Amino acid sequence: MSDQWSFSDGELEEYFDDPEARKPQQDTNEGSAASASPSDLPSESIPEASDEEASFNTPDEAPSDRDAAAGSSVMWTGWAGQWIDHPQVAQAASVLGVVAGLGGLGLLVLIGLFAALGSDIPSTQRLENPTVELATIAYTADGEELARYARQNRSWVPYDSIGTNVVNALIATEDHRFRRHWGVDIQGIAAAAFSTLTGDLRGASTISQQLARNLYDEEVGREVTIMRKIREMITAVELERRYTKTEIVEMYLNTVAFGSNAFGIEAASRTYYGKAPQELAVPEAATLIGLLKATTYYNPVRNPENAKMRRNVVMGQMARYGMIEDEELAVYREEEVAASYHSAELYTSLAPYFAEHVRTELQRMTRDPEHPLNEYDMYGDGLRVYTTVDSRMQQHAKAAVDSQMTRLQAVVDYEWSSERTRLLSREFEPYMELVRGEDYEPFSHFWSSNTGIVNEYIRDTPHYQRLVDEAGQTDEEALQSLRTNETFVDSLRTLRTRLEAGLVSMDPRTGQVKAWVGGRDFRDDKYDKVSIAQRQPGSTFKPFTYTAAIDNGYSPYDTFLDSTFVYEDVNADTTWSPNNFSGYSGQELTMTQALARSINTITARVALEIGPSTIAQYARRMGIQSELQAVPSISLGTSNVTLLEMVTAYSTLANGGLRNEPQVITRIEDRFGNLLWAPRSAPQEVLSERTAYTVADMMRGVIDFGTGQRIRTQFGLGDYDLAAKTGTTQDGADGWFIMMHPDLVTGSWVGFNDQRITFRTNAWGQGGRNALFLVGDYTQRIANMGTNAEESPLRREAEFPLEEFMIEAPEDDRDGGGVGW
Repeated sequence: MSDQWSFSDGELEEYFDDPEARKPQQDTNEGSAASASPSDLPSESIPEASDEEASFNTPDEAPSDRDAAAGSSVMWTGWAGQWIDHPQVAQAASVLGVVAGLGGLGLLVLIGLFAALGSDIPSTQRLENPTVELATIAYTADGEELARYARQNRSWVPYDSIGTNVVNALIATEDHRFRRHWGVDIQGIAAAAFSTLTGDLRGASTISQQLARNLYDEEVGREVTIMRKIREMITAVELERRYTKTEIVEMYLNTVAFGSNAFGIEAASRTYYGKAPQELAVPEAATLIGLLKATTYYNPVRNPENAKMRRNVVMGQMARYGMIEDEELAVYREEEVAASYHSAELYTSLAPYFAEHVRTELQRMTRDPEHPLNEYDMYGDGLRVYTTVDSRMQQHAKAAVDSQMTRLQAVVDYEWSSERTRLLSREFEPYMELVRGEDYEPFSHFWSSNTGIVNEYIRDTPHYQRLVDEAGQTDEEALQSLRTNETFVDSLRTLRTRLEAGLVSMDPRTGQVKAWVGGRDFRDDKYDKVSIAQRQPGSTFKPFTYTAAIDNGYSPYDTFLDSTFVYEDVNADTTWSPNNFSGYSGQELTMTQALARSINTITARVALEIGPSTIAQYARRMGIQSELQAVPSISLGTSNVTLLEMVTAYSTLANGGLRNEPQVITRIEDRFGNLLWAPRSAPQEVLSERTAYTVADMMRGVIDFGTGQRIRTQFGLGDYDLAAKTGTTQDGADGWFIMMHPDLVTGSWVGFNDQRITFRTNAWGQGGRNALFLVGDYTQRIANMGTNAEESPLRREAEFPLEEFMIEAPEDDRDGGGVGW
């Protein structure tokens, strides 16, 4: 075809501007063209067709073909051409009409979908008040976190406390157009669709869409369907209408799961890094955000290499969008993942037994129909519980128990290692120098000589149950099989022969518990030796006998004969003959001397004079709640009680006869800080000051010249006004020591869970030779707590107010003056 155009500008303008010029013109000449168009012009004006075109452009058919071509490409005016003469306007109107029609049809479809899904998306009330389970958090008196109680470990933190690094990592990785879209990222959806067509599957859910799934899982669902995706989009748009971008980020980071039972960024930050979210460095924040892709595969503790790879991807996104510099990225990429578990389980608490006691108290409150907390869910409503325990004192208590019990364990391990009972030393060092497994085998003699007890231990294990129930072995076969399993036997022997302990410390003026150690290992043994275990208190029960006597007119200087006797209970048809640990002096001793030196015979004589029921009555008034047997031996501590009860009762003496109930919680607030409950109990006067302080003065003798002298000589506490009592039960099964100071009363118990296992020698089986070490070590530690920033809980100058209650001693009294002398 020729490259020259044969029409003039005027002809073309007329052709396109004048409709009449484009209408076909009838001609009588059969050889003429069918229409008045540029093709009707003389033949010399028409370029010659090329050979390639000639076959499609014969003289007869060329005009009609061009007309068809013109009608399909230039002349199409669509439905609007019927009313609009201008072809270009008509064509544009037709196109717009089609688009509008399709848009309207799409709108009708959307309206239909909204109507169909209206019942499937969250209600307005749910959207404006999303339900999120929050952990109840307990705090110590000095503001440290004590424990969390939750089905899901989650606590809410405001946006300002999350930290820029976390927010940047989230947006850069999950939704970098988050600040620009309205809940649904159309561009992201298009990109994801294209990637899917090319075989590269990827998601396009925005942060708002993910939040919709997290908050409204029931309504939105998790199935992989188009309808679910539409529900998710609709919900995301509704969230964007109601909340700001900042609020959406806050809600997202507080609800998303990070694995390891950590829900929300605050729980995740503390679980993996032991710090608050705003303290996270860029690599740490990137690691946690990277977890969201797959919480197991990218777990930084279990799979650090996978976590590092994912972390670097997140930081790469942060650098791409200008949130960190490329130089920073280069440095951060080389860092190793330094995460470690900081579990929220109770056994990781600084005071796990105390935390468990607080939990049971909360449970009791929430289940009581009359209690203000009855309407609350302690595992999901995010309560804030403020407790009485002091974290510094608790740490000292735990350290004292760990230190002293390690040494006492070495003693009993050695004592039971051979058939012959032998006392290696009265000091710890020789025992600590021996090597277990080389110099001796711990408890080997006990294990070999008490087959019946050991078989009981074996039968009480899941290993035995599996052999009998699942493997079908007989009792003898299972016992024999496990007895020959060296690993099993070593583990069982270590567990069953572990010497246990409890220690609790209370402010007598308020009843607030300041330290609580309920055992040596909460993970292995949850049996609390402070508030649950009931054991015979031995001689630590004697102060109740002397309190009853003093309150009923006896004097500390009244004397009794220290000698053996036999009491015959005619009604019970029994006899009772109390014995002293160190024999009898045959002398007349004052009650003060008898109490200080723990003389059983004199305590028993006092008890028979005032009556066992009177002793039980005074013990209950002072704080003992366990059932007491009102028999003569009650005076020597034969009724089982708890350590917490004993410390509470001693606190009554230290507080001048005013009894405070043990207090572990100071207040409870809801998640917004509103006060829900606070204790209102007032101290109850159960003894006169004269009686209380007289008995306290009598108990000073235990420290000054009695069974508790080591408190001054070994632990250097001679500058403090202290009163105490030791206690030991039959065969050294239980060792007790409770000590009073005007500011603090502390008690401890030492023994085995199985009372058939005891100390083997009297030298170590006495409370003054085991439990005393725990209280002495702890008190020595807290006495040295005072610095410029904090004061010791023990005031050196504090004294029991005794002078106004002085009772003059007889001139021939050998023990000097004072209330008790």
